[in-house]
Amino acid sequence: MAISFQADGVYAAYARPVTGGKPAVEWLSFHPSAIDSPASALDKLERERKTAQYQCSCLLGTRDYQMVSVDAPAVPAEEMKSAVRWVLKDMLDFSVEEATIDVLRVPADKGMAARNSTLLAIAARNQLIQQRQALFDEVKATLKAIDIPDMAQRNISALLEQEERAIALLSVSEEGTLVTVTCGGELYFSRHIDIVAEQLQHSDPESTLALQERITLELQRSMDYFDRQYPSTPLAKLVIAPMEGTDIKLRDYLAANLYVPVETLDLSSILDLSRTPELGTKIMQQRYFRVIGAALRQEETAP
Repeated sequence: MAISFQADGVYAAYARPVTGGKPAVEWLSFHPSAIDSPASALDKLERERKTAQYQCSCLLGTRDYQMVSVDAPAVPAEEMKSAVRWVLKDMLDFSVEEATIDVLRVPADKGMAARNSTLLAIAARNQLIQQRQALFDEVKATLKAIDIPDMAQRNISALLEQEERAIALLSVSEEGTLVTVTCGGELYFSRHIDIVAEQLQHSDPESTLALQERITLELQRSMDYFDRQYPSTPLAKLVIAPMEGTDIKLRDYLAANLYVPVETLDLSSILDLSRTPELGTKIMQQRYFRVIGAALRQEETAP
């Protein structure tokens, strides 16, 4: 079960894999709360869903962590995190001594295997991690993992992939815009853009055009970077996650200005939503998009 603490409350989702079929979203839950007082909402979720019987993951917010791309230090695997901690000491906006750190290894391009491997280093404040753990301890829930939106989006993107070709996925939420590129179920690239859903959905036409232009520029830069770094891994298409009201306009604008096909996503095309009819609308798919992605998590292996 994945749980996400958002500005308006606590979101939760439970999904299960299905052999030979679409993963099934079994249920969703939402309990309103202020962002600075999520304990009562988590307690209500515990009473409703008996969280203690699940292995839970907690999805961090976009501003709760930093992700930095670094060259992998030439050290044994068991020393990697401590070596990366030293590399990050001047890259974070808080002291590295106060950070919990994890790393993801990015696959090397097939045609450039001799190049130094790259890591995505994720850092969050120890205090935040301890606060999240304390919330779960309070309701006697088992916190199995702490996750990030980039990896949650990776889980959904993996369901869209074509063999040997990469997929770019763009989502817009109240926390901002996230672009990821995946291939073979691996996260190759991630970029955050500080444009939130409210801006795209309720701006005047002139402002909306400026936002579309900015997103297009960020995507062009991202795709150019990916093409340079991974010339043997072609980018098949850009997919836009469900959005209320503006996804078609954004799709048409991006399609006219990018070199790859652009599509919009309905989660029912890749997930079994028969038990969650509330996901029949774009707005509900948008609200639950990232926590559903986190609920699709499978255990990661250490690099």
